[in-house]
Amino acid sequence: MQNGTSFLKAIGVLLILAITLTSCTNSSQNKARTTYQKSPVDILIRDMATERNFTILLLDMDFKEAEKKYFHKYQIINEVGDSIRSKETPWKQVNDIFFDANVNNMGMELASKKDGKLSKIAAPPGYSNYVGNKQYGQWKERDGSRFWEFYGKYAFMSSMFRMAMFPVRYSYWNDYNRNYYGRGRSYYGPMSNRGNMYGTNSSYTKSNTSSSWNKKPATFKSRVRSSVSRSATATKTRRARSTATRQSRNSSRYSRSNTRSRSGGFGK
Repeated sequence: MQNGTSFLKAIGVLLILAITLTSCTNSSQNKARTTYQKSPVDILIRDMATERNFTILLLDMDFKEAEKKYFHKYQIINEVGDSIRSKETPWKQVNDIFFDANVNNMGMELASKKDGKLSKIAAPPGYSNYVGNKQYGQWKERDGSRFWEFYGKYAFMSSMFRMAMFPVRYSYWNDYNRNYYGRGRSYYGPMSNRGNMYGTNSSYTKSNTSSSWNKKPATFKSRVRSSVSRSATATKTRRARSTATRQSRNSSRYSRSNTRSRSGGFGK
């Protein structure tokens, strides 16, 4: 009889251990699904932590319907001595929240670092580090207005930023520098009857006819915008609920721990 009781107790202990392990595994999996993940831009920033000046542009974006996956391609501009280096990244997968947050920022700077100061606010290409920087060019007056012109050594940057088609007026850059830069506000350039000068739907960005996004039909892009907005909202809701649940559990554990501490003690 005693052996039978010992056997049943052992089985009970094993069952408790199995349930506990399953609970911990499920909890870890749920936590992994809701834990914040660094975006590719954050990873690029981390990898360039020692550099004092750089710019990261959202060069292109795409959505693979069969896989339900979102992608970005970036252009990185940084300095090597007194030279400027530019390179494109491979396609990088991004989550729905990051894609949705930047769906209007194609062709724009997503991040820049100037004299060691980091900014993650969207801005027109070149505005943070190069336009208005006397190291690279100067303001030239034409037809009663001032326009930015790069020095001969950096003339390739005019082509890179397509300034022949979309010249940068001093009034644009001054508005950005005085009212947007360092104030946490994205700048899309002046408004016209065709919309903003910069951003995904602008003439500036649409003139990049080689981009994957611009080659897509309008119906596809509209469908992606709608679906990613719904998906991002749902993901944020799940994360908020998961965070609230964890906080509630932690609060309950803390409360029970305090109760046990207060009720514990030595008997008379």
